[in-house]
Amino acid sequence: SLQGPVMLFMTTTSPDIDEELTNRCMILTVNETQEQTKAIHAIQRDASTLNGLKADSKKQQIIQTHQNAQSLLRSLKVVNPYADKLTFMSNKTRTRRDHMKYLNLINTIALIHQQQRTIKSIEVNGETIQYIEVEISDIEWANKLAHKILGRTLDELPPQTRNLLNHIKDMVQSACKKESIEQADYRFSRRDVRVFSNWSDSQLKTHCSRLTDMEYLIVHKGGRGQSIVYELVYDGQSTQTESHMMGLIDIKQLYDAQKSGQKSESSGSSLGQVCPKSGGGLGGKNSRKAIDTNTSGDFIRKIPDNALQGAKKTTNHPVVPA
Repeated sequence: SLQGPVMLFMTTTSPDIDEELTNRCMILTVNETQEQTKAIHAIQRDASTLNGLKADSKKQQIIQTHQNAQSLLRSLKVVNPYADKLTFMSNKTRTRRDHMKYLNLINTIALIHQQQRTIKSIEVNGETIQYIEVEISDIEWANKLAHKILGRTLDELPPQTRNLLNHIKDMVQSACKKESIEQADYRFSRRDVRVFSNWSDSQLKTHCSRLTDMEYLIVHKGGRGQSIVYELVYDGQSTQTESHMMGLIDIKQLYDAQKSGQKSESSGSSLGQVCPKSGGGLGGKNSRKAIDTNTSGDFIRKIPDNALQGAKKTTNHPVVPA
C-alpha cells in the first residue's frame, strides 16, 4: 500500500456501503432521533433572528481561527510507549486494518497535543529524528472514539439497521409486557413498526429485509393477498444503546502499570510517521500551548490571538492515512 497526504471523504444516502470501502474507512452516521431533529429546527429558527445574523458574520472568522491553529502543527514522529500493552479484537481478518485505524487514532490525538509535550530526539544512522510520546490520556480518548466509530464499523448490521432493530425490540418488549405474553408468541406487521418508529415504508422495506436475512426477524406469514407478519427472535443480549468496541484494554490497567513503574522504554525502532510535512508551526517545550487538554475538543482556546493571526496559512493540512 502507498502512504501519502490523501484523505477521502464521502457521503451517501444508500444504506448499503461496499465492504471494500468500509474496510478502509471510518464510517460515521447521521443522528436521526427526534431530539436531534428538534435541535436542528431550533438552530434553523435562530438563523432567522438577529443573533443568527451576527453568528453568520462571525463564521468565517471562526473557520480562519481553526485553520490557523492547525497550521501551528509540525510534522513529528510519534512514539507509543504503551503499544505493547494495548489489546484489540482479533476474531476477524478485517481487524488487521481496523487495528491500524485504532493505532493511528491514538497517534493523531497525541500529535494535536504536540505543543504541550516535550519534543525529544534520537540519533539513527547519523540522522536526528524528533518525536513526541503518547500519553495514557491519548489512549483514553482514542478508546472513547473507537467505541463510537469502530464499534459501529465492526457491527454485522449497518448502523441504521441496528437502530431499527432497537426500535423493534422496544416495541415488542412493551407490547409483551402490556399483553402479558412471551416474545415468541408476539406477531407484528411492518405497519406496526412504522407507527411505532415513524420511519418511512421504503426504509422499513430495506432494513426489515436485512433483519430477516440476518435471522433477527422470522417471517411467519406472507404471500399473495396476505400481509407479512414477523416474529422478533433477537434475544437482546446487546441491550446497550451505545456502540461498544470489544477487546480494548481497560485504561485503568495502564494507569496502574504506570504507577508500578512498568512504562515501556522508548526506542528509535518504534518511531512511526504520523503526518506529511505541513506548513510551518511552533514547537518545543517552551512553545505556547495550542491545545487545552482539560476540555474535549476545545483545542484552540489557549492559543493567543496574535499567534493565530500570525500563523502561516496553508492548505497542506496534516493527514493521517487510515
